[in-house]
Amino acid sequence: MDGQALERIDLGEVPYTEAIADMTEWVRQRQAGLITDRLVLLNHPAVITYGSRTPQYELPTHTSIPLVEVDRGGQATYHGPGQLIGYLVMNLRERGPADVVRWLENGLIRAVDALGFPTIRRDTPPRAQSLVGVWTADHRKLASIGMRIRGGVTSHGFALNIAPDLRAFSEFTACGLPDVAMTSLAELAAERGRPVPAENEVRDAVAAALGSTALGSTDAVDGSALGRSTVAKIR
Repeated sequence: MDGQALERIDLGEVPYTEAIADMTEWVRQRQAGLITDRLVLLNHPAVITYGSRTPQYELPTHTSIPLVEVDRGGQATYHGPGQLIGYLVMNLRERGPADVVRWLENGLIRAVDALGFPTIRRDTPPRAQSLVGVWTADHRKLASIGMRIRGGVTSHGFALNIAPDLRAFSEFTACGLPDVAMTSLAELAAERGRPVPAENEVRDAVAAALGSTALGSTDAVDGSALGRSTVAKIR
């Protein structure tokens, strides 16, 4: 895939449904050539999202966490405090042919390796549930990936566990994998007796690994879609 830069946008905590509305507008603008490719880094309040193909039995029956159906690939997952969320809005027709999901997996692996945490990607066996994501060598899942491509433009992206409450993943079947063990940078750091990377460090590592460049000012962004911009910070 062509190595042209992504514009980096840093947001704070944005409610999930508001972020999806903004992302829908970014996709429309990218399809129309009004904006360039972008990486949006943000956080969400607690929410469980799932796709139209997620079986009902994989969803929680009793939970205080809101459930939201979405239009991305992948199965049910959790977003919440302590995670870094990344949305990618890229025109793949301009970047050339490539497996964008594998590109993202490898980019996240480079990012967490730069922070001192070696990880791997896993190939999915035939007719098995997808193993897309970032994993430890002992097969604990650190980052989940779910994307959609519409009109040649990507949307959605990844959730990287920095220090979330991992108990939330036990309330449903995460990623369609009944026996999956989720982990976090905090858990991995504790095992190594080292500090947990600060979120800003993780954001910088991810942005560098994915080849993004900071926007110089808020004027560089088409304003309608930074949305609710009391939480917006452009870097």
